[in-house]
Amino acid sequence: MTRIGLFFGTDTGKTRKVARQIKALFDDGLMAKPVNVNRAEVETFMSYDYLILGTPTMGEGQLPGASADCAEESWEEFLPRLEDRDFTGKTIAIFGLGDQVTYPLEFVNAIFILADFFESRGATIVGRWPVEGYEFEESLAVVDGAFLGLALDLDNQSDQTEARLAGWLKSISDSFGLPV
Repeated sequence: MTRIGLFFGTDTGKTRKVARQIKALFDDGLMAKPVNVNRAEVETFMSYDYLILGTPTMGEGQLPGASADCAEESWEEFLPRLEDRDFTGKTIAIFGLGDQVTYPLEFVNAIFILADFFESRGATIVGRWPVEGYEFEESLAVVDGAFLGLALDLDNQSDQTEARLAGWLKSISDSFGLPV
């Protein structure tokens, strides 16, 4: 049976928590357990045709990693290990955490950084999400009026997380051709 890889980067553990929520909603035969990218092996990552990737946006719109003063390695250190890989034929959905009140000028920018990285290497990015219901000023992750992935604000809109997650998972499951 087809399996989905679920990988995340985190600093505070919030992205790990959302990854675990996602995993709980899928049959064990469909999705592997969530893996922090600081523990991920490139070959394991590449073995999946379907990937769900999670990231917080750090500081001034960065991926988590050393330059964002994270305690451990994360996406910033993992992506260079994938630079020469071809993602043609892979379908990727991205969820991102951000704080639209404290960082209204770079809300969930890390979604864009991941989407751009993988799309430029041949991946199909799915799971666009509407901007309605959010209050921010700018985001690189907004293209043609929608986020390139699911935007979550656990600091200011945690009460909307469950419904947003359910709707997004339904949309990406359709894209993956799989049931939730």
